[in-house]
Amino acid sequence: MKQQRRGRKIAMTPDEIDAFLAEERTCRVATLTASGHPHVAPLWFVWDGESLWLYSIVKSQRWTDLTRNPDIAIVIDAGKDYFELRGVEILGRAVVVGEVPRTDTPDPILSEPESLFARKYFDTDQIPADYKHAWLRITPDKLTSWNFAKLIEL
Repeated sequence: MKQQRRGRKIAMTPDEIDAFLAEERTCRVATLTASGHPHVAPLWFVWDGESLWLYSIVKSQRWTDLTRNPDIAIVIDAGKDYFELRGVEILGRAVVVGEVPRTDTPDPILSEPESLFARKYFDTDQIPADYKHAWLRITPDKLTSWNFAKLIEL
């Protein structure tokens, strides 16, 4: 993964990134349409410490875009006032993992992201299969982070 060059003084540490991504609930996912225009949509996600996982509807514009071109950009951000602004941008390629669409067949590769997702969003240990979603894994080629509160410390 490429190291962050700009804004290193306000970059989050790896532990801060993990905590931030565990806490935040919505990311914005950017893909490219067939005509080359960006398509941006909000989505729930989980972070396993190495990869970001998206549970996407397989009949969505996002899925169609990523099937054609797996390049993806994702932003997770928070804060209202200037010195509260913080976030993470992830650039990478989406990889389909598991069945499409996902059924209730056990899959050891998906056990961790599914458990993380179920606990984060449903306060349970298991996601009920709806036969409409499937998993995408994005291992960052580049990860950029910022926490404007660190500007106060400079």
